[in-house]
Amino acid sequence: MTTHEDHIRSYFEACTSGSSEAVAQHFTENAVIYDTNHSPITTAASIGNFWSQIHAKWIGARWVVERVIESGDSAAIEWMMEGEHLGEMFSVRGSEHYTFQGNLIEEIRQYWIFDPQSPGGGLISYPYDQPNRIGSHD
Repeated sequence: MTTHEDHIRSYFEACTSGSSEAVAQHFTENAVIYDTNHSPITTAASIGNFWSQIHAKWIGARWVVERVIESGDSAAIEWMMEGEHLGEMFSVRGSEHYTFQGNLIEEIRQYWIFDPQSPGGGLISYPYDQPNRIGSHD
């Protein structure tokens, strides 16, 4: 049996692939994603289509899980997304809270800030560039 962490890392790989089907298979049929930047996305198929569109929006879009804490049917993560915007590389960071039903994601609550005119963001003055600082598994 895989852990919720394994499932979340697989989901992030699917997001990076841009495949709506690969993303959708990680969710229950009636799953929902709540977000600080847009309205909720409901159903596995809609979530898959949403991530396929987001992937296509950015050159080289890549999602990375940086830290995972799990307990029972819940998990919390810190993540990073990187890509290219107007010829400039950027990265955005956020946190998500997961609820699982069996081995499928039932709900995600995403907390992050995004400015489409100037993508990029994270904690102010946090030393992201220090190796092994956040226990990355890339």
